[in-house]
Amino acid sequence: MAPKQRTSSRPEAAAAPEFRLFAPWRFDYVKRSGAPKECIFCFGPLIEAERRKRLVVFDHRDAVVMLNRYPYTNGHLMVAPRRHVASPELLNRGERNLVGDLIAKSVEVMRPLTNASGFNLGANLGRSAGAGFADHLHWHVVPRYEGDANFMTVLASTRVLSQSLEDSFKSLRPLFKNAAADLS
Repeated sequence: MAPKQRTSSRPEAAAAPEFRLFAPWRFDYVKRSGAPKECIFCFGPLIEAERRKRLVVFDHRDAVVMLNRYPYTNGHLMVAPRRHVASPELLNRGERNLVGDLIAKSVEVMRPLTNASGFNLGANLGRSAGAGFADHLHWHVVPRYEGDANFMTVLASTRVLSQSLEDSFKSLRPLFKNAAADLS
């Protein structure tokens, strides 16, 4: 016997999803998406509680490394200069070198911690390129895994993350704590 077909006076109702996956933590992001944003990369010295709240795993006078609050996948980091500039040519040589070193350090730290099989590294320059904070240049360090484009992403435009941001922070913070010595 064939499954019973739904009937409705509204054509879009026939295509309504049978299942729903709720991700209430995303509402804060969606709610603010059209609102002016305070720059997440501009802040002064941090005490440990504020560092944890902001998900900053490493900060330096000239650059910062932090977890992405709305990650593409587990361990999604962002590396940014502390100076509020929109494009790499506006950085001085020292800032460019430090950011490059922090991107490399991020991959070095993340590879054994996450067992990632690859990484996406990149910056979105300008709002039309997808930058959420177009006025403050930052690079994304995204661990990638074989098969991470699973059915949830393909069919439901939904990401499933296997670790909380708090647990990611707890794993990463100690590994970055002594990074300043490596960068000197």
